Amino acid sequence: MKEDIKKEIAQFRFGVIADLTGWRKLTRGERERILRDKTVCEWKIPYSERSYISRSTILNWLKRYEGSGGKLESLYPRDRTDKGRTRVIKEEEGLCLINLKKELKGASLPAIMTVARQRKILPLNFRVSYATIYRFFQRNGLMDDEQPQIDRRRFEAELPNEIWQSDCMHGPRVEVDGKMRKTFLFAFIDDMSRLIPHAEFYLNERIDSYIDALEKAIAKRGLPGKLYLDNAPSFRSQLLSHATASLAIALIHSRAYQPEGRGKIERWFKTVRMQFLSTIPDGLNLKELNERLRQWIEKHYHQEIHSSTKEAPLSRYLKHIHLIREAPRNLNDYFRKRVLRKVHKDRTIAVAGRIYEAPVELIGKTAVLLYHEQEPSRIEIFYNNKSYGMLVALNVNINCKIRRINHITELTNERQKGQSLEGENQYRGGSLFEKGKEDEQL
Repeated sequence: MKEDIKKEIAQFRFGVIADLTGWRKLTRGERERILRDKTVCEWKIPYSERSYISRSTILNWLKRYEGSGGKLESLYPRDRTDKGRTRVIKEEEGLCLINLKKELKGASLPAIMTVARQRKILPLNFRVSYATIYRFFQRNGLMDDEQPQIDRRRFEAELPNEIWQSDCMHGPRVEVDGKMRKTFLFAFIDDMSRLIPHAEFYLNERIDSYIDALEKAIAKRGLPGKLYLDNAPSFRSQLLSHATASLAIALIHSRAYQPEGRGKIERWFKTVRMQFLSTIPDGLNLKELNERLRQWIEKHYHQEIHSSTKEAPLSRYLKHIHLIREAPRNLNDYFRKRVLRKVHKDRTIAVAGRIYEAPVELIGKTAVLLYHEQEPSRIEIFYNNKSYGMLVALNVNINCKIRRINHITELTNERQKGQSLEGENQYRGGSLFEKGKEDEQL
């Protein structure tokens, strides 16, 4: 199984067990309630046809994660032991059932299976339970004839940094190099206290801008337990998913076109438009705009009584400051770009249009490289979760002067201890002539 697939599955599994991890102590009753809710919940499991997760599976994931000291790699799926065996519903069989279900709208599962056998569109040895077929149809959106009302309840986190809501808002235009450019406001709000961990205007709404804002928010206010985001492409990337999971942050995306679950950040954006943007003059540059926003948040918004909590956001947040998880000192390293590269026979490896030298023991192996695009000189190389240090930029002129070490010759010499191999012509690791013969040639 490919590394990217394992990583995506591990990130999903962490999202399932995030509420049960040790960062927040739970009573036995709370733990059982959370487990019960998760076992009856329907999940969209990546690379799986299942939609429910058993209690024993959740506890197994939790045990593996906590037993490893909180390493995301502990949730990687193990390699299959049933290679060569067929799955419950093969791709061809599933396609036939989907087409038949669309044709026979409203028909029951027994009726659909009867018609399938009459038309001989399924093999004779096809033996699958109705429950499995029902879940298969449900995952493919074929059981939604009756759309139930969505249960939307007002909620509030119990503790600060338990849940952060985040989103992007289109901002005013600012002057950049003599031209007016549009801005985008990335912001985070603590669900319990309504405090703003960080908010900043950027000149684009790309994922790199959002990650920059998230790093600053975590550095200032600590690690959240959950990060609740929109389903937009601006908030989806493997880098963001892996970084948050490695920091034990559950990344949650709301359903498309349903902003109701992120009501607090939407309400704060409305406050920004009414109380902040309505008072700023035209012609500001980006730095001036962000400085005014920072002062407004710290001197006004954080100090004023909130209409819902009846407390000032900062005061409400500071009451439980002892429960905040501090950000790690190497926070920036968690947000490094992650790529896979194979080390060539000449020890070179190409990254971001540049060529580097890798350790000789990694020749022919596919390694993981972690780096920031703005720091091309600091690229760390990993293999089997072990760091081999920073890569060195290739310098062909220096390499011309370095004597190569013949590892094959060294290994042969080790095996020759105590043995005489006279008469065999052996390579001496770069020496053109055997000892004593150079003088004869000269």
